[in-house]
Amino acid sequence: ARSFADIGDIIRGRDLYGGNNKRRKQLDDNLKTIFTQIYEELLRTSTNVEALKTRYKDTTNYYELREDWWEANRAKVWYAITCDAQGFNYFRPTCNGGKRTEGYCRCDGDQVPTYFDYVPQFLRWFEEWAEDL
Repeated sequence: ARSFADIGDIIRGRDLYGGNNKRRKQLDDNLKTIFTQIYEELLRTSTNVEALKTRYKDTTNYYELREDWWEANRAKVWYAITCDAQGFNYFRPTCNGGKRTEGYCRCDGDQVPTYFDYVPQFLRWFEEWAEDL
């Protein structure tokens, strides 16, 4: 679930890890290119262009569009990460009542069984570091 949340942070432009500045800039530039293309496609195919322009005023980083994209696609990202991970130690009790997700991709109802992607990154780091104590 941590990797899933980290991907969400990266897509939404919330990743706090600086790391390699050159690679970080390359990643940011790639995301801007991708979301520029998504934005242009939305404008091209929309019946309400003015509403889109009002909602997505930031045409430099597309943070609002990135948030909306993540919300619309987080279940698909979860599916892509977990549904080929069967048989690995990734699965653990995650559904209500401690029900295991092993053998299938999600909890009943096709819901992503984590909300780590909505927990601020620094709080996830604290939890992870506390596990090492």
